[in-house]
Amino acid sequence: MAQDKEQKQAKPESPEAANGDAQETAAQSPEDQVSEEPLVDLSGLDAAAALSPDEDPVALLEGEVASLKDQLLRAMAETENIRRRTQREREDTLKYAAVPVVRDLLGVADNLQRALESVSEELAAENEAVGNLRLGVQMTQKELMSVFERHQIRPITPLGEKLDPHFHEAMFEIEDPEKPAGTVVQVIQAGYRLHDRLLRPARVGISKGGPKKAAAEEAAPAEDSGSEDASPGSTVDTSA
Repeated sequence: MAQDKEQKQAKPESPEAANGDAQETAAQSPEDQVSEEPLVDLSGLDAAAALSPDEDPVALLEGEVASLKDQLLRAMAETENIRRRTQREREDTLKYAAVPVVRDLLGVADNLQRALESVSEELAAENEAVGNLRLGVQMTQKELMSVFERHQIRPITPLGEKLDPHFHEAMFEIEDPEKPAGTVVQVIQAGYRLHDRLLRPARVGISKGGPKKAAAEEAAPAEDSGSEDASPGSTVDTSA
């Protein structure tokens, strides 16, 4: 019995069985027969195939590079503008930091000037004590003006100049036919400016009338004499 079993096991398979194994091998999918080597990435080819014939991938990339370059240049320009603006604001802050203190000192300069105007030179010459007091006030004012000049604080005294609303404040008008209208004929209070910034406008009195008014009055009779001529649209005698 044991020998019969061994003979059966050693017996070759039939041709039909062999053909069945071959058909089973052929029925396997191509993926099962491909080796385990890595596949080629074809995604780039798919993207290129999606472009129309008129579109050039190189041109598209060059356009994108140009756009990014433009954005970079704009960002750099904006950064430079911010840097310059910050630097200018910093310089202005340092230059005009003393404006509140200087405006308070302008009242001191005004009082020194009023003290000198209240004591005439004749009175100072007659009274030695008054003269010494006036001299001390004068020296104090001179020292204060030197400090102002050293720190670029300059007075505005526009006597005889044309009225400038940016630096002058007209308080009243004075009839003065010898000077053109709008000329500063009296300075009530001197103005001051720090560097190129106005601290306080000069309070002044200006002339009223003047040569402009006289010229207008001279031109008025000429206009009246011409009023006798026929005006446009009036009736004209054509009987002659």
